[in-house]
Parts: sequence; C-alpha cells; structure tokens
Amino acid sequence: MTTEIPQYGLKAYALFFTKHGSNEEFRQSELDWIVGQSMKKKIFSLLLKTGWIKKHSANTYICLKPEKIISSLLDFRISEIIKKAERDYEFTNLSAIEIWSDYSYVQRGLEKSPYFIKILKKDLNYWKKFFNKYNMPNYVNEGSTIGEYVILIPVDKLKFVEKGGFKVESLKKTIKLAKSNDIYLYAYNYLRSKYAAG
Repeated sequence: MTTEIPQYGLKAYALFFTKHGSNEEFRQSELDWIVGQSMKKKIFSLLLKTGWIKKHSANTYICLKPEKIISSLLDFRISEIIKKAERDYEFTNLSAIEIWSDYSYVQRGLEKSPYFIKILKKDLNYWKKFFNKYNMPNYVNEGSTIGEYVILIPVDKLKFVEKGGFKVESLKKTIKLAKSNDIYLYAYNYLRSKYAAG
C-alpha cells in the first residue's frame, strides 16, 4: 500500500527508477553528490515509509513498479487507519448505513470514497493531525477530492455502539436516515429485514 509523496520524493523515485528499473538494486550513496546527509536520510525514509521503494538487503533497495504504486494510491485504507486512533469517534450518515448493512450498501468507488465520522469538538486538532499523518485528505463538515477522504463532523457528545470492530452511530438512527431518502431504499429494506425494525 503506497501513499502520496511530495515532489522531492517523486523526483528521487524517478531518478532511481530511470536508472535501475524495478529489479536492479541501488544504495543510498547514489545521492551523496546530489544532496546533503540529512536530506538523503529524509528521502529514503519517505520512500520506504510510503511504499515507493523497499529494502532488498541490509544496505540496498529496489523500486516498486510504477503501475503498482499508482493503482495502490487508490486503495481503501480508512478501515485500517481508524483502528490506530486513540480518541473516540462515530461513523455516521452513509458510513453508518454501510457498516450496519454489512456492506451490502456501499457508497464508495475508486473515484470518490467519503467516510463520515463524528468526533468531539475538543478533539478536532487531534483528528486533523491523525489523518494528516497517514496522508488521508480530511475536511470539516464538507469537502471532496478524488479517491478516499474523511468528512469530520465535530459534535459535543458521541453516542456510538460497536459494530464489526468499529464505533458507529446507533442502528435506530441509521435506519431513520436510510428511510429518509429513496436513494437508500435498498439499504433501508436490508436493515429493516435483518434487524426486524421499522
């Protein structure tokens, strides 16, 4: 799984891939005459951490194939990232429908993959830093981008329940939302049938 990188990392990857492809090993020393020691460490740390290169031996590396990197940029990562959070949250709106319907209703695709997450107002800075750390685009109340992103909805209080390893809005509220719009009719019928609720 790879993530986006800044331009200096992209240029370094381009240099390594152009010279070595994805099969030939290279060493950090290739950058000795180009950048200083601290920048060289920063570049290699970035490329390893984001999955653009990998260690081949104790002091050699190889590039991952560009096709693999590019397609991996659109991988769904939120379900793994959120497990590392140290603050409470609550999947809501379409994300809650998705979880309660056991993913029989899925509101995402490679083009657009929003997650709606209620968080405590006091924790807003924590969550912005948390998602930024994983290069995950995040917005407060509204926003959009290509691929996966998070809409943070700051609230005074959370009332989540556990479902499938996630903290999510109550079934009752989720069914009410699904009932409110014909677009979610399939999910509403699924929820009503599965949980015998109306």
